[in-house]
Order: sequence, then C-alpha cells, then structure tokens
Amino acid sequence: MSQHTDYAKSHMDKAIDALKTNFSRVRSGRANANILDPIKVDYYGQPTPITQLAGVKVPEASMLVIEPWDKTSLKAIEKAIEASDLGITPSNDGVSIRLPFPRPTEERRKELAKECSKLAEEARVAIRNVRRDANGKIDRDEELAEDDASREKKAVQKLTDSYVAKVEDMLKTKTAEIMEI
Repeated sequence: MSQHTDYAKSHMDKAIDALKTNFSRVRSGRANANILDPIKVDYYGQPTPITQLAGVKVPEASMLVIEPWDKTSLKAIEKAIEASDLGITPSNDGVSIRLPFPRPTEERRKELAKECSKLAEEARVAIRNVRRDANGKIDRDEELAEDDASREKKAVQKLTDSYVAKVEDMLKTKTAEIMEI
C-alpha cells in the first residue's frame, strides 16, 4: 500500500469506528451500557462518566443495573439519568439503580431505523470525503507518474467501495436488530 491508500484506509477506519459508536447509542429495546456514555454525574464537583463511578450489568436483555462503588453517589447518578434525554425512569432500591428498557412500538422502531439510515449516510459521506482528499493528494504529488497516479486512484476507489459495503452491512445488521420484536 502506498502512503495515499494508507491515509485513506486510516481515515475510513475512523469513519467506521464513529458509526459503530453512534449505532451503539441507538436504543433498540435491548439494554446496552453504551447509552450511558454521554451522561456525566456531578461527583464532588467534577462531571464524571457513570462507568467510572459504578459497575454496569445487563442481567437480562431489557434491563441495565448500575451498582455504584461509592453508595453516596447513588442519588447523583439517578439525578443525572433523569436529567438526560434517555427517556427511561430509573428505579433506585438504595443499593443499585435499575433501568428498564421498554420494547419500542413499531412506529418507534421505524423512527430508530431511519435514524440509523441517517447515521450510515453520514459515514458514507465521510468515506467519500476521504476519497476526495486522497485523490487530491495524489493529484498534487509531483513524484507520481501519470500511470502510477491512475493506479493509486483506482486503489483508493476500491478501498472506498469496500468501506461503503461495510457501512451497508452494519446498517443491515442494526436495522434487523431494531426491527426484531
């Protein structure tokens, strides 16, 4: 691989990683600890991620259990979850917090599938932007002969096609997960 295809591959990998992260935050009716990542708890004046304050368990497909290591942070964690846009009411039993994930309605599942389609389109656009940037670098590389530049561009296009196919596969898998009853 040349430096241009290495550049394209590393940046396309970042687009795929971002899509994985975004997909993991889409609520599909299945309990997933990743949806807690953006929530910060005011812990002794510091905004702290829940995962740094507590163990998060998934005892069943539709339930998350948050067990703080410091029991005094229980109320703060509960408050942070209520203030977030999760749309789940936490249940505090004095030792842990339970987050029940209701099964989404069919209408809600379709909305989630549309949201995933938008996220996938953003990833495809990012991948195409990387292709454009890589092709621009190839065009500006004065050390490349015309044949080599053409070969490089074909390699970047092949890479782009494979990454767009990865996005499609990821979208198909996530949509199937969301739509299952």
